[in-house]
Amino acid sequence: MKRPNAIVLGAVGASLLVFLCIVFFVFWMPNEYGPSGVVVTIPRGSTFRAAVDSLERTGAIRSAWAFNVAGRLAGYTRSIKVGKYLFRSSLSNLEILRDLGEGKSRMIIAVTIPEGWRMESIAKKFSRELGIDSEKFLSFCADSLFLSRHNMKAKNIEGYLMPETYNFYWQTDELEIFERMVEGMQDFYVDSLSERAKELGLSMNQVLTLASIIEGESGIDEERPMIAGVYWNRLKRGMKLEADPTIQYVIPNGPRRLMYDDLKFRSPYNTYLVTGLPPGPINNPGKRAILAALYPERHSFLYFVATGVGGHHFSKNYSDHRKAVQSFRRVRRELQHQSAQGG
Repeated sequence: MKRPNAIVLGAVGASLLVFLCIVFFVFWMPNEYGPSGVVVTIPRGSTFRAAVDSLERTGAIRSAWAFNVAGRLAGYTRSIKVGKYLFRSSLSNLEILRDLGEGKSRMIIAVTIPEGWRMESIAKKFSRELGIDSEKFLSFCADSLFLSRHNMKAKNIEGYLMPETYNFYWQTDELEIFERMVEGMQDFYVDSLSERAKELGLSMNQVLTLASIIEGESGIDEERPMIAGVYWNRLKRGMKLEADPTIQYVIPNGPRRLMYDDLKFRSPYNTYLVTGLPPGPINNPGKRAILAALYPERHSFLYFVATGVGGHHFSKNYSDHRKAVQSFRRVRRELQHQSAQGG
């Protein structure tokens, strides 16, 4: 009678051991991969099954079956956060499931938006680096309700998106990204700058419009206040700004090298035809361009043209300006010739 009992006990013990091994394999057995870890992308709208496929495809888990069982038994199938995850070695299925639910291993992606970019370029960069919907981002840029809610008297958000380096998770909601950029501008444009704008008789939209033109003209910090001074001198005299960046903003297939006929392009943004500032910003200016618009350098220059080798030449009268233009064209021809010669 004892022998059958021993057999039964042995079978039960063996079954229990097998069961415990399976449980260990399903929940706690470490997943091993290289010292640099593995990156897994979980896009928006992913089902738990799709997430498991991504984990298996990248080698983050050794068994899709085991991970699927662990997720369903532990109740993690509906609590996965979107993002790009960096998993280090030796994480168990249960640890990965908890991580996906909390999002703690999601990678923070730094996205730098350069000064002077237009909103379309900004949307494309966020789409490329964060995997967002660029069209959805742009839809907020022309949202009249959003503009009115933030007291923005503009037809779209161009000019109000602060160029900066932003840290986001992969596929952060488009509205959150959009609002963060607008908040960046609002945080910078403090009361003292608003008061300075009032002293100059400008609205915020006009300040950003002038700043965007300055941004489009030069990326050299020392030049921005000088260029601002030129435009202020022209505005005070009732002269047209004749700013090439405003034409680049509206011509077909721009920006590109301007032709003489482009200067005749009919648009309220063509400052060769229209006196004063255009209706709104032509790009999203950075902090230094905004400060230059508000604090222009005082001088008597009315013209400037590129030197061809970096920076601009400033002139007080049209005769000197024409000479500078001829010099620029000569330098450009020489550079084009050298390029054609392979030098």
